[in-house]
Amino acid sequence: MRYLVTAAEMKRYDANTTGKIGIPALVLMERAALAAKEAVEEYLKAFPGPDRQGKGRHQTLGQMSATVGRTVLVMAGMGNNGGDGLALARLLAEEGIHVEVWCVGDPHKATSEWRIQRDILEKYPVDFSTSPRRLEYTIIIDALFGVGLSRPVTGIFLEALQQCAGLSGYRIALDLPSGVDSDTGRIWGEAMRADMTVTFGFCKRGLVLYPGCEWAGKVIVAGIGISEGSFLGEIPKLFAYDEEVYQLLPERSRSGNKGTFGRVLLVAGSRNMAGAACLAARSAYRMGAGLVKVVTCEENRLILQTALPEALFCTYSELDRGLEWTDVIAIGPGLGMNEEAHFCLEQVLAEGRKPLVVDADGLNLLARDIRLQEKLADQGRSGRDVVLTPHVGELSRLMGKPVAQLKEDLAASCRELAGRWHVTVVAKDARTVIGRGEGPMCVNLSGNCGMATGGSGDVLTGIIAGLMAQGMDGFQGASVGAYLHGLAGDRASARKGEYACMAGDVVESLGELRDES
Repeated sequence: MRYLVTAAEMKRYDANTTGKIGIPALVLMERAALAAKEAVEEYLKAFPGPDRQGKGRHQTLGQMSATVGRTVLVMAGMGNNGGDGLALARLLAEEGIHVEVWCVGDPHKATSEWRIQRDILEKYPVDFSTSPRRLEYTIIIDALFGVGLSRPVTGIFLEALQQCAGLSGYRIALDLPSGVDSDTGRIWGEAMRADMTVTFGFCKRGLVLYPGCEWAGKVIVAGIGISEGSFLGEIPKLFAYDEEVYQLLPERSRSGNKGTFGRVLLVAGSRNMAGAACLAARSAYRMGAGLVKVVTCEENRLILQTALPEALFCTYSELDRGLEWTDVIAIGPGLGMNEEAHFCLEQVLAEGRKPLVVDADGLNLLARDIRLQEKLADQGRSGRDVVLTPHVGELSRLMGKPVAQLKEDLAASCRELAGRWHVTVVAKDARTVIGRGEGPMCVNLSGNCGMATGGSGDVLTGIIAGLMAQGMDGFQGASVGAYLHGLAGDRASARKGEYACMAGDVVESLGELRDES
């Protein structure tokens, strides 16, 4: 898995590395500059210029620079991020590259490490400037803020970013594009739009969350000596899966049978909404569930038995027997908002004891009934494993807050609702966040805009239910399920195209994931 850190977490790990482990801050700064230099070198190798004609691949940076007149602008603030930029400027100057250093801010407020780097750099052949001297550079290095920004950019820093926006050149941000919030990805009024970001130690949340990820370009995480050993028992509160699929799927016994691999009871599909039930049920099967029983209205019998003959069928009147038969209950896809649907949810909460996934209309029914919310919270408090899967609109109704407010920090919103009701919440958005009331949270980085289509949420519900039927708890099933859902969506979109991708394509791609890994 990948850890995704906040600014406060990163500062703590940095302090642990220097103060408790004993690696000097200047050593970390040098290693950061070396990592950034590698990124610069790789860019110059990949884009040798029209007069190079692909020759001389083994020449040094200085030789390449002399051939094509490379020029690098380093925009440096007064903090240690700026110090990283000054150290990089020195390393590039040593290679014979023409470097211009643009220091922004009050030198009297500079950190001690920045002053040391500045004193050293004065002995090297670099140009210091109070504003850019040209309109075009080979590379522009953004070393203005780093992770420390937590308010709108103003004054000379705003002017610097605006001036920089008018310059031409490949843009490399050190640690984080200036103006992007390290924790949420929010843009603080003005920001550097980087082509590449070299971030140090661990990936920052703002580099993967929207809209910050759209400003970060290609992200390289460089090890500089701040490792998991720097956690000292305090691990980051957010992670993302990046494992191969086979490492995440439940173990499957060769001697097992359909009962071994779990039973899913799916309460879904009202009149004229059989498709949602079909998608969710098929997804649960594709995830490896042994048996799926769909509880729906009589009008859907022929459709379901034709579209998915593998599924068992029963009507709402038989729900009570299904509650004892199953290993996990999923309710909501296409269920509707009528009295019959409300009664089903009420019965599932009152009589059911098995793990539960609530989606779609199940969430909308919850949002308008305080009594059902209290029942759900009581069951969560008593230990029932419950997963809610709201998109941001449903989350807004559940929490009584505007969508825009929730999206400012979706992770915090997810945590709040999960803690309030003692459940796992899958807050679905372009970056889906999965969280409980305490402990680490997961953000899903797989998937694409081709999955923004009707039925996609029904597929995810089936995936999560299928994984929970095979023994995963709600948080693990939801986290792994969201990741696999996105991977299947990526595969489907690659085959069909993002415009043409449909939820059914994602379901069929689920069966191909194991082969792909």
